[in-house]
Amino acid sequence: MKKSKAEPLFHIVKRDVLPWYKSWGIRLAAIAAALIVCAIVTTITTGLNPIKVYISFIQGAFGSGRKVWITFQNMSVLLIISLALTPAFKMRFWNIGGEGQVLVGALATAACMIVLGDKIPNILLILIMTVSALAAGAIWGLIPAIFKAKWNTNETLSTLMMNYIATQLVAFFTIVWEVPKGSFTVGIINQNTNAGWLPQLFGSKYLLPIVVAAIVTAAMYVYLKYSKHGYEIAVVGESEKTAKYVGMKTGKIIIRTMILSGALCGLAGLILVGGINHTITTTINSGQGFTAVMVSWLAKFNPITMIFTSFLIIFLERGAGEISTNFGLNQSFADILTGIILFFIIGCEFFISYRIVGRKKSGNAK
Repeated sequence: MKKSKAEPLFHIVKRDVLPWYKSWGIRLAAIAAALIVCAIVTTITTGLNPIKVYISFIQGAFGSGRKVWITFQNMSVLLIISLALTPAFKMRFWNIGGEGQVLVGALATAACMIVLGDKIPNILLILIMTVSALAAGAIWGLIPAIFKAKWNTNETLSTLMMNYIATQLVAFFTIVWEVPKGSFTVGIINQNTNAGWLPQLFGSKYLLPIVVAAIVTAAMYVYLKYSKHGYEIAVVGESEKTAKYVGMKTGKIIIRTMILSGALCGLAGLILVGGINHTITTTINSGQGFTAVMVSWLAKFNPITMIFTSFLIIFLERGAGEISTNFGLNQSFADILTGIILFFIIGCEFFISYRIVGRKKSGNAK
């Protein structure tokens, strides 16, 4: 008789949706495993006490009152960008252009501050800055959206290319506006008059981005979960054919969603220039437009969960910088530890969605 093909030792089966406490239990176990691996790597490669390294990680984010404020400020900017990208991702429109959309928002803000800074009242200037930043980001999202809606172009490539254009625009105007000439930097804009500087809340220069991020998070949660537009985004994301079948105008939905996504990125650019840095550079966003992609995906497009994932990323970045300083290690070692932790956190999502089933024991042969 012909022998049947042997069953594999194990196979992968998709899970039903896990209760929240089980999924978070898996994530906590992954973090614990990551810390153990990081401790082993640290001991073998540097001979340092891993406990001291972990303490430095914590000190990098929470070592002083100022560090705490900076941690939450940075987290807020990353959260706003992540929320901006989320509607597009939920619609399965791969908007990799967050970096460029933030940069053009920042550029529009800087242009208003430089050109209009001493010509109009500050309240009117801030209003014009806000409208300009939102409009610039929206336009930068609109362009690839039109090409996708009309001619079904690859949005990953088009949004990525828009990043490079935005970077070169900022580089060009940095030279036009440089102070002093030949420095290739703009310097602090309106340092003497503070024209266009966003107001401080309750006397704190760190609080405004945090409040804005909280408002945007709540608004995005309601928008995606309870609004008609949020429902349409979900339907298009599940199946564009189904959306068309039930009468939805998918092209219009794509364009509308990308205008929103770009405008919120422009808002982040406004905060970076008008509220935090008061200058413009090609690296003002520190690559957070790309980091936000990971934050959004890790949170599975849930705005509330994004609060925790954005905090985790900023905590790791701040901690990595601290251990590089405290122990005289180069940034590469800190990045290795960060990479190990992120690998475990991202990898654990597989075990939340799937389970491994072993081969069933065959009955006794007769």
